[in-house]
Amino acid sequence: MLALTRKKGQSIIIGDGIEITVVDIQGDQVRLGIKAPKNIAVHRKEIFIEIQEENRRAANVKANVLNDFFKNNR
Repeated sequence: MLALTRKKGQSIIIGDGIEITVVDIQGDQVRLGIKAPKNIAVHRKEIFIEIQEENRRAANVKANVLNDFFKNNR
């Protein structure tokens, strides 16, 4: 992991198209602004994990439905 120190208003650049700017600092909270191409999803980590879990559940349901379909239509 790369750890950087930035002040309010300063940015970091990731790759060719992602810019992360420190927008505000209040106590132990830091507000970040993120500019990224539209084809790149940007989520808080906890939301990203929920999306992955929901996708796994949906894929599992689809597999079970398909298995049941093929068992019943032989």
